Amino acid sequence: MNQLKSREPGSVTLPGTLSSSLRGELIAFRRDLHMHPELGNQEFRTTAALKARLEAAGLAPRVLPGGTGLMCDIGTWDGGRPMLAVRADLDALPIPDAKTVAYRSTVPNRAHACGHDVHTTTVLGAGLVLAELAREGRLPRPVRLIFQPAEEVLPGGAADAVAAGVLDGVGRIIAVHCDPKVDVGKIGIRTGPITSACDRLEITLDGPGGHTARPHLTTDLVTAAARIATDVPAVLARRVDARSGLSVTWGRIEAGHAPNVIPQHAELSGTVRCLDLPAWHDAPDLVHAAVDEVAALHRAKSTVNYVRGVPPVVNDPVIVELLRDAMTARRGLDSVEDTEQSLGGEDFSWYLEHVPGAMARLGVRTPGDPRVRDLHAGDFDVDERCVQTAVELFTAAALIDADGAR
Repeated sequence: MNQLKSREPGSVTLPGTLSSSLRGELIAFRRDLHMHPELGNQEFRTTAALKARLEAAGLAPRVLPGGTGLMCDIGTWDGGRPMLAVRADLDALPIPDAKTVAYRSTVPNRAHACGHDVHTTTVLGAGLVLAELAREGRLPRPVRLIFQPAEEVLPGGAADAVAAGVLDGVGRIIAVHCDPKVDVGKIGIRTGPITSACDRLEITLDGPGGHTARPHLTTDLVTAAARIATDVPAVLARRVDARSGLSVTWGRIEAGHAPNVIPQHAELSGTVRCLDLPAWHDAPDLVHAAVDEVAALHRAKSTVNYVRGVPPVVNDPVIVELLRDAMTARRGLDSVEDTEQSLGGEDFSWYLEHVPGAMARLGVRTPGDPRVRDLHAGDFDVDERCVQTAVELFTAAALIDADGAR
């Protein structure tokens, strides 16, 4: 793909702004999703609500093979120039909603604490606006909407969506992710990696236990587990370029039941995160080798279960400029800011293994709000003006991509 032509704010007048009536409908839709959160691969109600609304707009959504998630084309692709896809994720988190609001989750220990209800609503809104433009003959080329299940379930529902053919005919893809550090009305963008790779690591250690009075006759698995917890990250730090940001962090260590008994079994589990795509590809072999070496020093038998999660999201520079141009055309230069790379994982990366694309950070913080909110926290919420921001971003990107790419 060639570089997009640069656009100054105000240099184009784009259709597809959000009407007040549709804005109100979308806020209500988002609140309904927020009240009825569903976990990964269980998003049947969410899928049905999307399907019904898209069909009411005269569209033909297709439910994905697993029964949750769907895809929907705006316009008819003629097999020529590939389409732009706009992606949303549907699932919620298995945590309680700690907010006191009218649209608080009605499902115990389930909450949209990562903003997927916002992502879903904004892609729906963009689809409805673009469908109206298509009926008026003002949509230059078709656009695909992708509503993907199970983003929070490793290795992510995106891989299943790709296998189901959601990228057939697609040449580029865009998305947003809520960011409580960015003010509403703005987006954050970054060329190159914007998220981290994230894998899960599970280690079991076995050996003959015994009495703590005679540790020399045993395999001291408590010590072995402690050394693996401290030494494996240190070993990896000397075997991987520090700029790759490869890190192992433990979330659980378990061994033993009595203070005077050396156990026969120990377990550790944690995550492996990496900022660099090549290093991520090498990480399983490096981690296996480091664990085996440290375990052998303590005569412990080690078993490593390395669960692949997601690679980093690596934003394509041309698509980043498309997002910049789209946001600037809608709201001016001040509506775009640079953002840092996050250590969080995002399965949007699986789409980028097949087509170029980019993800932007969607501002959801009310300017001046002193409260510190974070993703995956029970009190997470958004300034709902972000819905209009994202809809206008997506629609502008679709129109500029159709008109501006050379």
